[in-house]
Amino acid sequence: MIRTFVLENDRLVGVDVSDPRTGDAAWLDLFNPTKEEELLVESLLGLALPTREEMEEIEISSRLYVEDGAYFMTATVPAYVEGGAPEISPVTFILAGKKLVTIRYHEPRAFKTFPQRAEKASTGCTGGDTILITLLEAIVDRLADILERASRDVETISRDIFEARSKKASSRSRDFQALLKAIGQKEDLASNLRDSLLSLQRLAGFLAHAATTIKTTKDVRARIKTVSRDILSLADHTTFLSQKINFLLDATLGMISIEQNAIIKIFSVAAVVFLPPTLVASIYGMNFEVMPELGWSFGYPWALGLMVLSAILPFLWFRSKGWL
Repeated sequence: MIRTFVLENDRLVGVDVSDPRTGDAAWLDLFNPTKEEELLVESLLGLALPTREEMEEIEISSRLYVEDGAYFMTATVPAYVEGGAPEISPVTFILAGKKLVTIRYHEPRAFKTFPQRAEKASTGCTGGDTILITLLEAIVDRLADILERASRDVETISRDIFEARSKKASSRSRDFQALLKAIGQKEDLASNLRDSLLSLQRLAGFLAHAATTIKTTKDVRARIKTVSRDILSLADHTTFLSQKINFLLDATLGMISIEQNAIIKIFSVAAVVFLPPTLVASIYGMNFEVMPELGWSFGYPWALGLMVLSAILPFLWFRSKGWL
């Protein structure tokens, strides 16, 4: 699918690809393009578009380069975060003169919200470069929102781990399983965000260098620097969030170990308490002919009392040592 936008009074207006104004389009957005659509855009620009396999290459030279006077920039951007199964895929931005071309195979929210906002109000878009900057700002704002939500979720997980709860051990174990799953999901999200911000940081640096070559306005260069600073601050926050998630993972595993030790402790104490009575019962269960207590009328209550006493004394000794 090709979404085509033209500029009218500093606003983006979507037009059909068959519209005569397509040749003057300031932004061509290719979403899951077919081969025919790729050929159409290549004929309009006189450029060869990168394939999906080329977009997924991780080396810098394949993601940031100049070809035939056009600047090719690829960054990874997350999408579908709210659904619980975020997808992070590359998005290629091509700045060719006054035109911007984007190629993507997933749908980050910024690609929905930015055209709607740019169509209703003036966003200062005067060409492909300003559209690119405004779109990057929308992407960074979206990443900031995701980070804020992830930080709140991590705080909730932290409270669930450390707050005191009067529940049975089995229920607590089930809670810990859910916590481990939630921690794993947040770590996966933080890792994806860190990769995305790293790619955007490289893109912003490349764009800043390109801005001096194509002689953009001072305002555009200032906005590029602002975006770079925002990306750097978000990257620092992502690093902090990842460290906190790792701490919560260690804390959860420690709590699970404490729960397991408490269960083992119960069995150990029970074994120590019942061992002496078992010894007494074993002694009086032996079939020797000469056992004085066998003919004693108080032999049975004597044996029972001895077993009870041998169970109580170890229990009291454990209590005095503070082990119970």
